[in-house]
Amino acid sequence: MDNLQEKNYRKSKQRQKILGILKSTKSHPTASWIYDKLKPGFPSLSLGNVYRNLSILVEQGCIQELKFGSTFDRYDGNVNPHYHFICESCGAIKDIEIEHNDELNRKVEAATNYRVKNHRLEFFGCCDECMN
Repeated sequence: MDNLQEKNYRKSKQRQKILGILKSTKSHPTASWIYDKLKPGFPSLSLGNVYRNLSILVEQGCIQELKFGSTFDRYDGNVNPHYHFICESCGAIKDIEIEHNDELNRKVEAATNYRVKNHRLEFFGCCDECMN
């Protein structure tokens, strides 16, 4: 939680709860899902508050925001480099437990005149639950 104070943001119970929720799930939830989980404990909570706190947590490097274009953005409490599998049937997003390949960054730099900071890779298909 030390990161929460590094950029001069005051401590917030809501932000700490959001971070706790994201660190305790592997489901890559939407802001609405997080809002629904928090609302009973914070009756005055608005979806806008959730989005603002998520934005602060992303800025501080405490969580990842997974943008997928036209669909709702998802959030990930695992900030370590890793890959995702997205089920085209049910929409589930799962972490893939394989080694992150930093060699891809070097290959792109060698093939271009770009400076690569990181990369994000998603795999698409049908999850085991939808195949059954």
